[in-house]
Amino acid sequence: MSMKQTIHDAMKDAMRAKDKGRLGAIRLIQAEFKRIEVDERIEIDDARVLAVLDKMVKQRRDSISQYEAAGRQELADVEIAEIAVIQDFLPAALSDEEISTMIQAAIEQTGASSMADMGKVMGIIKPQIQGRADAGAVSGLIKATLTS
Repeated sequence: MSMKQTIHDAMKDAMRAKDKGRLGAIRLIQAEFKRIEVDERIEIDDARVLAVLDKMVKQRRDSISQYEAAGRQELADVEIAEIAVIQDFLPAALSDEEISTMIQAAIEQTGASSMADMGKVMGIIKPQIQGRADAGAVSGLIKATLTS
């Protein structure tokens, strides 16, 4: 079953359970899928679903930090709840050890030796971490590895 279908089924379950919070978050996900399909005239696949979900989590994290800085905790709580629902559909997060192993393998594969080669390493790692780790944090780890 595709991820898109899984999310659609979860929406039906949330409707049956009358879980308004979860249903609202799933509808936001569905609306984003529909927007992309209409704008780009494509049918999104699982890889694109992961990218969209990852982007939605990142947007909500940014919103949370802005709401908390403005003293609007009630709005931050809504975003936190939405992140929890979105993460239900993402694969399990990678551990630091797994990320380090991926970075070392990518560096060996590309023969990277300096910061100039960072793009090559990120190009290999990004598809592997999609939806499973924060690309910004991984980028920082790659920089630290290449500069040491």
